[in-house]
Amino acid sequence: MAAPVIAVVGGGQLARMMAPAAGELGVHLRVLVEAADSSAAQVVVDAPVGAASDEAAVRALIAPADGAPAAVLTFEHEHVPNALLTDLLEHGTPVRPGPEALVHAQDKIVMRRRLTELGVPCPRWAALPTDPADARTALTGFLAEVGGEAVVKTARGGYDGKGVRVVSLAAGGPEQVAEWIEAAATGGPELLVEEKVPFTRELAVLVARRPSGGAEGRGEVRTWPVVESIQRDGVCAEVIAPAPGLTDAEAERARDAAVRIAEGLGVTGVLAVEMFEVAGEDGPRVLVNELAMRPHNSGHWTIDGAVTSQFEQHLRAVLDLPLGDTAPTARWTVMANVLGSTLDELTDALPAVLAAYPDAKVNLYGKGVRPGRKLGHVNVSGDDLDEVRRRALAAAAVLRGEDPEGTPNEERA
Repeated sequence: MAAPVIAVVGGGQLARMMAPAAGELGVHLRVLVEAADSSAAQVVVDAPVGAASDEAAVRALIAPADGAPAAVLTFEHEHVPNALLTDLLEHGTPVRPGPEALVHAQDKIVMRRRLTELGVPCPRWAALPTDPADARTALTGFLAEVGGEAVVKTARGGYDGKGVRVVSLAAGGPEQVAEWIEAAATGGPELLVEEKVPFTRELAVLVARRPSGGAEGRGEVRTWPVVESIQRDGVCAEVIAPAPGLTDAEAERARDAAVRIAEGLGVTGVLAVEMFEVAGEDGPRVLVNELAMRPHNSGHWTIDGAVTSQFEQHLRAVLDLPLGDTAPTARWTVMANVLGSTLDELTDALPAVLAAYPDAKVNLYGKGVRPGRKLGHVNVSGDDLDEVRRRALAAAAVLRGEDPEGTPNEERA
């Protein structure tokens, strides 16, 4: 009996990290990569080259002339034409997550509208009109309502801090995003504005859902512990699992919101729900910030810190297999991203980092070095959070070519 083929669009580190899980499960991974030397192509044997926007390449990924057809199509990023996915689904190819769900990770306005309908707590927001004059008037009015400062986002295409600007009435308001407003009027991404939330920290909930099983046929759903994510320059730098100091009630509210989203949007696979923790009169509360319908940076800790990693769980979910246990395997796990490096090759640092931190689990992505680029991550687990975090940060510093003793053990935001 031939192993099922999972077709994946996108050749970055997320597809690369699916490969070990696929090998363990005995399923065949076929990945559409952007270049023959991309991160995933270095470890996946079946890796045709093509663009996610190339309809012929995506169709050939699913049904190659010289290979078995794919049992399911999934993704490591959301930048895939929705019309193509709808056509594939209508002609019998399982697409997971499906286009009706995926659009909520592709378009922030669509996402905000649906989350509001589902009663999920979100920041105050508004979609800006595409007419430039109306957009300026609407943005000025919104700023006045929320205290003079807000966040403008492009509805499509933004990630890792891109497509996001803080604007204020004092600094000119609409003029701070004048080129975005003009672009939206001529076919560019639409814009939305959100209140600038006075959050105390950022949290994330990772949830997996498969179509079968679950109560009342809603699909089997599992969540991992709520984590704290620490951002630097708009990019995730660290993840602490579980989030320290989180009350049981707050963790339950965060998980309930994530499950409501997964079920309400009909997600199949892994869903990452990024949240703000906000102080309130009755204690902390959470507001949903962003969604990602795929394995996510906030879940890399699960590779070494949970019974079932997010990558194995995603493959299980899209094949509609029973989901795995999400319990943590250690009291604490800290993931530290390696963002840029002074080294030409990160592998040059392996002797030093593995000798100094034998408990560190190093995961390098095979990417060329570039300032601020996600080149890999380090996971460290243990019972003492301060020590676990210190060692994870220090190991990541060595891989960046820095002095680990100079790595600040910063207070969490």
